[in-house]
Amino acid sequence: MKIFVKFIFISVIFFYSTCTSLLAQNKIKLGLLVPMSGEFSEIGQSIIKSTLLAINKIDNPLIEIIPKDTESNPDSTLRKAKELRELGVEIVIGPVFNKNLSKLEELDDMIFLSLTNKIIDNPKNIISTGINAGSQLNTISKFQKDKEIKKTIFLIPNKSYKNEIEKAIKRSKLKTFKVHYYDSDPTKLTKQIEKITKYSQRKQNIKDEISRLENSDDPNKEKKIKILEKRDTLGKIGFDSVIIADFDESLKSITTSLIYTDVKPVDTYFITLNQWFDESLLKETSYQPIYYPSVNKKNYDEFVELYFKEFNHYPNQLSFLSYDLVGLVYYLILENNWNIDEKIFLKKNKFKGKVGIFEIKDKKINHVLNFYKIENSNIKKIF
Repeated sequence: MKIFVKFIFISVIFFYSTCTSLLAQNKIKLGLLVPMSGEFSEIGQSIIKSTLLAINKIDNPLIEIIPKDTESNPDSTLRKAKELRELGVEIVIGPVFNKNLSKLEELDDMIFLSLTNKIIDNPKNIISTGINAGSQLNTISKFQKDKEIKKTIFLIPNKSYKNEIEKAIKRSKLKTFKVHYYDSDPTKLTKQIEKITKYSQRKQNIKDEISRLENSDDPNKEKKIKILEKRDTLGKIGFDSVIIADFDESLKSITTSLIYTDVKPVDTYFITLNQWFDESLLKETSYQPIYYPSVNKKNYDEFVELYFKEFNHYPNQLSFLSYDLVGLVYYLILENNWNIDEKIFLKKNKFKGKVGIFEIKDKKINHVLNFYKIENSNIKKIF
């Protein structure tokens, strides 16, 4: 049977709400489990404010957000989740961090839309809504096809999210030539990259070729030698693109090491994961162009502007997701005749929000992302 998939903008949902609210008999109570105190309280407060923006936009008095403080602790998270259940809450946005999910499985009559991007080994009542690795690799795969990229190597750091990346590679349509793992320790990193890029051999190739020319009868050998002396290496690196699964300073260390080994972004595609439009990347012209999948930048900028205008400070990136999740839940409940149950996350569906398109099926959410290039200190949308 052909499944009918609906595309709908948040603005349409908000308008639709005014026509349907009179039909509802009970309030929609959405729980919110975020850190409201302690080290990560700023993140929690930003998420609360963004959900309030969404509620105001929907403008339906039958929707209520009930926030609770997780204290960034699994025990506190479970306790506060039980409090929400006693208040009649069935769907919760949060928790934020993956470590706080571990004890929520016992609340099997509740659904938690966690903001984590990790999807491995989560309890069955958890739906990860973060920008997961699978969504990102599917977008990169599309770029591979568009550019006819044939040999991609994947550089994965020995960090906590390594398994997520490995699983995502297997599930995605991404074509990888080789996968390499590296240690982020700067004292070890350069040697690892030298080995991956065959730097020593390519360096030796220069010396060998100069020596060969010096002992040859080639009438143009002096000119050729001068050209070679300006080069660092000679020979193929064995790949035409590199995907770097890293961020911040570690990402910069990798790109620096690649350039040091004479692998240049003008000759080889440098691709990374979602960087949330990190402005520091604009300043690093030496490894531009660099490509990455991400949420819709135009919508993200509009959200940041709206948030700043309302609260006079800038939002956390996760609050952008939470803003959309309020609209998503509201839309799915309307689609389910105002009933709140797990069925709303089982049916194949699509929802277009500020982040982009949410693809929903079998209690899983993936994102259809855009793809961007940073070049000449500018961010350009590729698709």
